[in-house]
Amino acid sequence: MPKNYLIVASKNDKAGVNITTQLSQFGNYKFYLVDGEIIQTESLDLNKINQYDYIIFASCHKSEKKEKTLCIHSPGNWKEAKQGGENKKICKTSALFQKFMFEKLNEVLQEHPLEYQTTIEATHHGPLIEKPCSFIEIGSTETEWKDSRAGFVVAKTIHKAIQEFKENPYHEIAFAIGGPHYCPNFNKLQLNSNVAISHMIPQYMLPLTDEMVKEAVKKTEEEVDFAVLDWKGLGNAESRKQILEILDKNYINHKKISEVRN
Repeated sequence: MPKNYLIVASKNDKAGVNITTQLSQFGNYKFYLVDGEIIQTESLDLNKINQYDYIIFASCHKSEKKEKTLCIHSPGNWKEAKQGGENKKICKTSALFQKFMFEKLNEVLQEHPLEYQTTIEATHHGPLIEKPCSFIEIGSTETEWKDSRAGFVVAKTIHKAIQEFKENPYHEIAFAIGGPHYCPNFNKLQLNSNVAISHMIPQYMLPLTDEMVKEAVKKTEEEVDFAVLDWKGLGNAESRKQILEILDKNYINHKKISEVRN
């Protein structure tokens, strides 16, 4: 279980500065504010990062729909690295910690109601680091990035996640396949089931490959029990068949979302 956490943000990221400023009131946390973009590995002092057990990246979130969003995701690139990191490489993450942090985000937002949606996102963008990590973000425009109320909610989420996290041996560990970038069906699993999800491979990143499956398993801190499938979000029958063949070939059990007990 992680003992030493580092919160990383960019000095040029209004949401990152907002979150870290708010978090400083909750305790003596370790911060690392960088000059460049945190999605670029070159911006980071990896020697500094490697001194910690778990890295939490606090940043802005951008989207074309410009919706008010608080989101969590794992970093990495399933295919081409268009925004930092390296091609076909993803970061380590903890399924248990990500589940817990998402639960805390929703819990804190109920305590301090705002007109923001919470969501987990598919694994995407850099940086690429050796230590397990997660992104937590405020979206999606400058108005939200500077919103002190949203910064407070995210800061309190980080605080509660770090202070209260305990590994739950009864959770089942999975990586997810299918569906859109924002993961409504997997959101429900993270909040309402015994399954803890580490990485997510969205439909737009299909077809699935052996390398993607091996990366998802290797870069999950816990031992993976199965892949959970958004069956309707896997494409046509041929696509579903190909996915099952890849999973079977790599000895990965699989369950449809409908087969997961709440």
